[in-house]
Amino acid sequence: MTDALGSAYEHCRQLTKVHGRTYYAGAQLLSKNQRNGVYALYGFARMIDDIVDIEEGPDRLTHLDAIEADLAAALADPAYRSELPEVLAVADTAAAFSIDDRYFETFMRSMRMDLPESPLHVSRYRTMEQLREYMYGSAGVIGLQMLPILGTVVPISEAVEPARALGDAFQLTNFIRDLGEDLDRDRIYLPTDELAAFGVDESMLRRCRRTGQVPPELRRALAHLIAVTRAEYRLAEPGIDHLTPASRPGIRAAFTMYRAILDEVEANGYRVLTQRVRVPQPKRLAHVAAALAPWR
Repeated sequence: MTDALGSAYEHCRQLTKVHGRTYYAGAQLLSKNQRNGVYALYGFARMIDDIVDIEEGPDRLTHLDAIEADLAAALADPAYRSELPEVLAVADTAAAFSIDDRYFETFMRSMRMDLPESPLHVSRYRTMEQLREYMYGSAGVIGLQMLPILGTVVPISEAVEPARALGDAFQLTNFIRDLGEDLDRDRIYLPTDELAAFGVDESMLRRCRRTGQVPPELRRALAHLIAVTRAEYRLAEPGIDHLTPASRPGIRAAFTMYRAILDEVEANGYRVLTQRVRVPQPKRLAHVAAALAPWR
């Protein structure tokens, strides 16, 4: 590994450690090559997320186009060396683990859906089916990219649906936890039809964001969506046993830590519009210990 490539992976490791604590904790139970792959995927996705969510100005779409072109060049030509550490690391990971290039294209398409200046822009999703189309690109393909890194004991085609379900479960968990922050960005990632079925509309969400109130209608709607998300975790869980034995503890740890966010939302009275829920460190460590227990 060249110095530049080593530095690129270290950069992605730091991004994961700071911003993706659940992924980072789970990755510690993997081999070094697998950890580097996880860091690279997270680092690239984080860079794109930051452009979409934090960067300001009219040039974000142009910025995404330039990065996608840079990545395409890196994926097509092993001799090409991007100056972006996230692209350098993720292209090396894709080559090392034979990750399908189309997953990156699908991911970038969903990221463009978040940009008002993009013709693909969507800021409200009426149905769960519509939301799932977005989630396939924003999260489902991440699970599919992970499969060759983690390895499977079954034909990879048998592991696809649980991996996609896990990506959806993680993403829905984020959407519930980050409801207030997303509303500030003029986005609602929870299906508006399902919110409306409980008497929740956008004006109520904005009022609750201002006042900190959590009316019964909102509690019931969130309880319903938490149940939907837990169903995704149940679909995903059998897929852990599809992975190679050495990969299972890390994914089990990430699975249980992320699912625990839903428990914390409930314990905190569904105050997701005004507070960012976190799983306390002692509980996180307990989840890691529990994931390791069967392999000790």
